[in-house]
Amino acid sequence: MKIALVRQKYSDFGGAERYLASLAEHLAQSEHEIHLFASEWRVGGQKPSHNHHYIKFHRVPVVRGLSVFEVMTFALNARRLLRRESFDIIHSFERTLYQDVFRAGDGCHREWLIQRKKIDPFYKTVMHTFNPLHISLLWIEKKIFTEGNYKMIIANSSRGKAEIMRHYGVPGDKIEVIYNPVDTERFRSEKRDDEALNVRASFGIPGGDKIILFVGSGFKRKGLAAAIQSMAYLDTHIRMIVVGKDRIKQYRSMAQRLGVEKRIHFAGPVSGVEKFYRASDMLVFPTIYEPFGNVCLEAIASGLPVVVSRICGASEILKEGANGYIIEDPLDAREIAEKVKKGLALDRKIMEEVNAGLLERFTWERHASQVLDIYKRIFRN
Repeated sequence: MKIALVRQKYSDFGGAERYLASLAEHLAQSEHEIHLFASEWRVGGQKPSHNHHYIKFHRVPVVRGLSVFEVMTFALNARRLLRRESFDIIHSFERTLYQDVFRAGDGCHREWLIQRKKIDPFYKTVMHTFNPLHISLLWIEKKIFTEGNYKMIIANSSRGKAEIMRHYGVPGDKIEVIYNPVDTERFRSEKRDDEALNVRASFGIPGGDKIILFVGSGFKRKGLAAAIQSMAYLDTHIRMIVVGKDRIKQYRSMAQRLGVEKRIHFAGPVSGVEKFYRASDMLVFPTIYEPFGNVCLEAIASGLPVVVSRICGASEILKEGANGYIIEDPLDAREIAEKVKKGLALDRKIMEEVNAGLLERFTWERHASQVLDIYKRIFRN
């Protein structure tokens, strides 16, 4: 099949970006013709040529500056360019206006605005109502989920499916839940190899200290503030490494006010995140909204217990009390700390057995096959 994949920014950094890069590769291995429509792309930190191995790139022009201009011009120009050619399948991973399959990997923007009221001051909540960016995203989202504008929706969790049905009335049989996969070659449970030891040494972390890992760009939504606050209730031999891209000044200041700044280490965005998993003892992810959360599966594949919010889609696959614990209130630092303590005390042998069975369901081969089945059903009809 001739397949068009649509994503505004394509790279091999970040969970959503790594997902699309891997899916494109697996589809190409099945001898499908892959076209990527994006406004910018980087692979291995470099901007590739027009064609890069298995992908034919198509640049979608956007107006830079205000985010609302980028969102709207990408949606409109992507539709214009896609209509110029004939594709068997158009699969969008972005809020756009022209697709056969839409993967709601970022969840519902309407639901995100509801959830962020928990952390935003009242004036911001009011401002969102008049913000052109949010107005545009909600308009596009409504268009996507209007009957006739899609042939199938892919949600990456049951929670995500329920949100789409609740907010937009999409019939349940038009939404397929396909959980995210994980690369078990890249993320594996080999502990304390040289790379992992170098991570600990680079931050001056003693060998006997436990490391809880936080991974995610966009610290506010991912719950870093509550994670830092939880450190005040944990043993002084527990450290935290924060991996991800965002402004860190306010979080450093928070750690200083709480007296835990020496136990929190900011690594910034990294391309080799797998070595951080291998250096750590647990993943903590108290997000206030996350449709799935690739980091949770990556941690499980790396042999780590996971402490994650109920609102995160990945909590649906967790075996609580065996390979992690679920946070009911992601703003409750005491609850997070208690779940961290329980997670660090889990029986590692039981956890390994549970994880081995779990990971068999989330291979890339199975995932690509599930996506292709949707393509074939649409193609045949």
